[in-house]
Amino acid sequence: MPTTTKKRLRKFLIWKYKHVSEPQFVYILSILAGFLAGMGTVVLKNLTHYIRLLFEYETFKNHHHALYFIFPIIGLLLVYIIKQTWLKKHIGHGISSTLHAISKLNGIIPRYNIYASLITAPLTAGFGGSVGLQGPAVSVGSALGSNAARLFHMSSKTRLLLIGCAATGAMASMFKAPIAAIVFAVEIFSLDIAFTSLVPLLLASVSAVLTSYMFLGTDVLLRFELTDKFEIKDIGFYVLLGLVTAIASVYFSKVFFAITNFFKQFESRAVRLIIGGLAIGTMLYFIPPLYGEGYGLMNNLLKGDHLAAIGRTPFDLDLSNIWIVIALLIGISIFKAIAMTTTFGAGGVGGVFIPTLVMGSALGNAFAKIINNIGLGFHVSESNFTLIGMTGLMAGVLHAPLTAIFLIAEITSGYELFVPLMLVSAISFSFTKYFISHSIYTLKLAERGELMTHDKDQNVLMVLDIDKVIETNFITLKPEMKLGDILNNAVAKSSRNHFPVVNDEHEFLGVIRLDDVRHIMFNSDLYETVTAESLMHADAGIIDYDADNMNTIMEKFKTSGAWNLPVIKKGKYFGYISKSKLLTAYRQQLIKFTK
Repeated sequence: MPTTTKKRLRKFLIWKYKHVSEPQFVYILSILAGFLAGMGTVVLKNLTHYIRLLFEYETFKNHHHALYFIFPIIGLLLVYIIKQTWLKKHIGHGISSTLHAISKLNGIIPRYNIYASLITAPLTAGFGGSVGLQGPAVSVGSALGSNAARLFHMSSKTRLLLIGCAATGAMASMFKAPIAAIVFAVEIFSLDIAFTSLVPLLLASVSAVLTSYMFLGTDVLLRFELTDKFEIKDIGFYVLLGLVTAIASVYFSKVFFAITNFFKQFESRAVRLIIGGLAIGTMLYFIPPLYGEGYGLMNNLLKGDHLAAIGRTPFDLDLSNIWIVIALLIGISIFKAIAMTTTFGAGGVGGVFIPTLVMGSALGNAFAKIINNIGLGFHVSESNFTLIGMTGLMAGVLHAPLTAIFLIAEITSGYELFVPLMLVSAISFSFTKYFISHSIYTLKLAERGELMTHDKDQNVLMVLDIDKVIETNFITLKPEMKLGDILNNAVAKSSRNHFPVVNDEHEFLGVIRLDDVRHIMFNSDLYETVTAESLMHADAGIIDYDADNMNTIMEKFKTSGAWNLPVIKKGKYFGYISKSKLLTAYRQQLIKFTK
């Protein structure tokens, strides 16, 4: 930052401390975070839109099907070049990366995240990668919120709140759904819903929506006009739809993790690009509706125009046969998860959020068509089932039932469908939760003990920094040391009452406490005959620096009853953690969470 800018910022901060209270300034920053997140989303949408305009040129229209194979590979190649030659940094999935920053980085998000997804996500989705823009929008907005908080020297608690405000703004701007955006921030980011945090979220949401209206007008992503009201006679079919979307959600998650693990075995990004690029190009060539985000598919299904939704295919299929249409819709549902994850595996940048909606819409529509055409005299609203299928997939895959209900209801003005929305969402979430304990966003974080929840005690333990509670000023002993050496070179020179014993490789062998030598320390006849090896004993437990999280460490203290436990790092002795220091650090962090 230039010196002149620093001076102006310093003057502003001094003025702020004198004239603006902390809560008032947080409100101002929340509006700013919402505006910045809204602008980021607008830029994402427009860049993606302009890239897609390439298809409108007459030259490209003549080779439409071939381009479904070529364009995605071009987009992935451009992203690869940008990553390798310019960014030279990893770009994680937007929401997962933001959750990790909240839990383990104290809400500090690197500045490059502001522009990294802003450039690479439109290239991925605009050229046909089967991903969404919601995740990148959250990533951009969260980075803006985090760095705005750092610029104005806000506390870590305020920084986390502003990240939530920016995520709310990204969601509100993307879908023009301010209420669902707040629910999303509370549900996904486990934000506190106290009055002090709710008002900033409201301000950010409104600010972002107004920004979206200002630059994008009143057009919405999903256009739906409710014509068929909810009928109680259809309740059984909605229960079945909930079960179907639950099974699809488990499938979606399993496919995501399986394909992700498959690509991890290739260390070279170039190899991933070649394998993933060819795979995604092939899938898009044979199933064109998988191309890009998929809003056209969803909107056409909601309007009841399945022919426009499916579009042209390279096969000469009789689309007047409803069962062929149903088979194609089920195929889209099955391959959307595969196409999306393959895009990620090839190095593409995008989000999971919108692909779940696409899969849900195709599945819900196919489900309704099956009911209406099995010849048993049943008839249900295909548009309503399309809409509620989206809710079921979102609730199951993202583990966000409330967000699913309010988002679909708000963006489609389908509040009259609240009963089936809640029913399908609850069934899908409960069933999926039984088989998949955490969502795509949170599973890896939960496995590492880095997932923020609404459990404050758990959150406090998670954000504690293990390095700040480890004490390393202990005098170590070798097993062959004589009692005399131990007393003269360790006990006499240390204020500690226990001494770790290590070998030449610095591996932890045991411990000698002052009580172990107190009864013989004045018997000089034993100074040359008694060794550390004969006095040492195992400790009550051992902490593994690389494997144990704070929750595990606290449990080890509880079960062992010890006041001090040794820490092993990469197989070597590293230091000790005392229960008193751990509890002091816990108390200090708890005060930060609750004040």
